[in-house]
Amino acid sequence: MEFLATFRKGGVHPQDKKELANRQPIESFTTVEELIIPLSQHTGSPAKALKAKGDEVVAGEKIGESTSFISANIHSPVNGTISEITKVTLANSIVSEAYVIAVKSGDAFKEWLPTAEREYTSQELLAIVKEMGIVGAGGAAFPTHVKLTIPKGKKIKDLVINGVECEPYLTADHRLMVQQSAELLKGVMYVAKIVDPQAISIGVENNKKDAIATLRRVIEAENYPIKVVPLKVKYPQGDEKQLLKAIIKREVPSGKLPLDVEAVVVNVGTAFAIWEAVALNKPFIERVVTLSGEGFKNKKNVRVPIGTKVEDLVALVGSDTIEKYIAGGPMMGFAFWDEKTPITKGTSGILALAPPPGRRATVSPCIACGRCITSCPMGLQPTKLYRLIDHGKYEEALTNSLMDCKECGCCAYVCPAHLPLVHAMKLGKKLGRK
Repeated sequence: MEFLATFRKGGVHPQDKKELANRQPIESFTTVEELIIPLSQHTGSPAKALKAKGDEVVAGEKIGESTSFISANIHSPVNGTISEITKVTLANSIVSEAYVIAVKSGDAFKEWLPTAEREYTSQELLAIVKEMGIVGAGGAAFPTHVKLTIPKGKKIKDLVINGVECEPYLTADHRLMVQQSAELLKGVMYVAKIVDPQAISIGVENNKKDAIATLRRVIEAENYPIKVVPLKVKYPQGDEKQLLKAIIKREVPSGKLPLDVEAVVVNVGTAFAIWEAVALNKPFIERVVTLSGEGFKNKKNVRVPIGTKVEDLVALVGSDTIEKYIAGGPMMGFAFWDEKTPITKGTSGILALAPPPGRRATVSPCIACGRCITSCPMGLQPTKLYRLIDHGKYEEALTNSLMDCKECGCCAYVCPAHLPLVHAMKLGKKLGRK
């Protein structure tokens, strides 16, 4: 029996429901008539608009330019015409300027052919990552060129590839590892060329045995210096800090980054996007999205152009009674209701949740059971933080390590009183920093 690595402190194991959308290969979705392309679909400064209303655009053309180091370029996924420049509210409540692109009928997409293979320097690869607008595909959408820019004097011991996908329902990364492992692993090697690590590991939870076997087979065939590390199925194993604890046994200090423990973490979807950028000269203009939840009839994983409206995906899979949508997973995702909300670079899934059976749970007083403390992977005291925030003592909450909270939802998941613990943590951070 193979040893399964994991982090020790806290964590939960919600019912994963991954079988719902993991029964068939990734499909491509190309029947779009209109896209909404936000200029702020990444962490950092919004991109600057390069086009005006009425301008024609072609697939792969840069239409938004990064405005600072922590920003990302935006490209058009299709051939078409900018019919409008408007403001949209994204699933995470960010209000962003956005292009509305009327897709060119009968000639919407470009065929991306392999470029001539050659050796690249680390600086050339980093420049490609930046130019192609690649951001973290796991959900945070942090500009990847920033993460891969290693300051002078720093060395990277470990490059850790995140193939965990621990959120319930989501299977986009799983399908990518099974279906396009060869391309993904080439992307990993491009990342390795940039950061020059001493060791490369891929962490995959043990409920994805076919992905583990496929990756190992390709690694052996290509003789890549990559180790696949099976992980215990436990949430939030996919968080950078917990993943590093599990695989390299080093803890990122409070307020610090993986770089401070000589590590870099990159999502498998990001590695695949880097392969596309280098091998196909293709910007980050489409991604795999899981369409799941009890409110959808035909759950599946679909490769969609960035900017696709949720209503088009609902029409694709069919729907029953839906109470709300969630962008991402149910633990850390964002609830929304507007079906015109667009898919962004960080959208790993769209979940359609049906109304709960029976009576809805109601909030009751804290019974001081301690379950939230036991489940917290950061070793915090959620019940104490909740009490401080509820009484308006935001600064005191900050001194009690509120900023270390990852908002993973473990505390709320186990709370028998159904306290809105994560909502309180978010509010406390916002008001405490004013």
